[in-house]
Amino acid sequence: MLDRDTIRKIQKLIVFTLLILVGLWRFDVVVGAARFILHILSPFLLGGAIAFILNVPMCRIQKRLFGRVAQGSKMERAAAPVSLLVTILAVTGILGLVVVVVLPELASTVAALSLKIPEMFERLETHFTENPEIFRWFEELQLNWDEILAQIVDFFYVGVNTMFGSTISAAKGIVSAVTTFFIAFVFACYILLQKETLGRQMRKLFFAYLKKERAESVLRVCGLTSRTFANFLTGQCLEAVILGAMFFVSMTILRFPYALLVGVLVAFTALIPIFGAFIGCAVGAFLILTVNPVQAAGFIALFLVLQQVEGNLIYPHVVGGSVGLPSIWVLAAVSLGGSLMGIVGMLVFIPIVSVLYTLLRENVHARLEEKDLHIE
Repeated sequence: MLDRDTIRKIQKLIVFTLLILVGLWRFDVVVGAARFILHILSPFLLGGAIAFILNVPMCRIQKRLFGRVAQGSKMERAAAPVSLLVTILAVTGILGLVVVVVLPELASTVAALSLKIPEMFERLETHFTENPEIFRWFEELQLNWDEILAQIVDFFYVGVNTMFGSTISAAKGIVSAVTTFFIAFVFACYILLQKETLGRQMRKLFFAYLKKERAESVLRVCGLTSRTFANFLTGQCLEAVILGAMFFVSMTILRFPYALLVGVLVAFTALIPIFGAFIGCAVGAFLILTVNPVQAAGFIALFLVLQQVEGNLIYPHVVGGSVGLPSIWVLAAVSLGGSLMGIVGMLVFIPIVSVLYTLLRENVHARLEEKDLHIE
């Protein structure tokens, strides 16, 4: 005779198998339902991500401003709202400062490029004038100009209709994105203002529906994940600031143009682990190329030098050390995350791999202790 626990396990296994079979049989329906649910939950998922990011500086601000406040006092009740307000003002101020600094530089860059484009066309015209064989080659071509003109008219007609439809779609997308961000931001503020209450409720939920050992294990993993993601976020931002400052200082000393713009651009693109700075290099090299091709080549050489310093010294120690992950696994996590999920995967996979690495290391040490083995 089978006991009651065994019957329950068999029933759960049968239900799980049936769900897997139904999901494989109607896979398109399952994917559609998953996309519909994610679309509905997207503002709240985005709000959770915003809350997690803002919680990192908010905790430090709250600790600095209200670390010695007595429990139960009015100052303690005001700690979360005041800390959240200071955090929002600080983040907004930093972004505003970057915009104020970068926009004039960007405007002058666009103006300079607009002046250089006519010069490029004049050079091209001069090149054609000095080479009459090009005109003879055009004259020898047998072209049906009526057909070409008709194709050009059709192209512009289709293009205008497409542009009109794209404009309407873009306007709808902007309104939807602004609405989603507003809902997500409000939801994030509610989370941050009530995070202690939400934390207590989640702990009660785990202990109510899970065994004590399992609940403690889940809470431990959640705490490890939260600390790892917070440390990674801090390390990534610090690394980006250091790299951007290195480019700005070195380009200023070497008298490269667009030093401030390229430094800020590299700092922002460096938030993408390991490979992000190459995007800033490409844009910076193009900007400098419009001014001086020789300096553009020098900038690429400078980038390669600073990239070696950043890749071998700064990034593994600042970011890899902050998440407790060896350098080789940082590179593996970035490569795997980028191939699976693009830029988002690069950002997410480093802390995920760090959590898995920590859990595996603890499990290996526990098993070795059970076997009474001491392997160095």
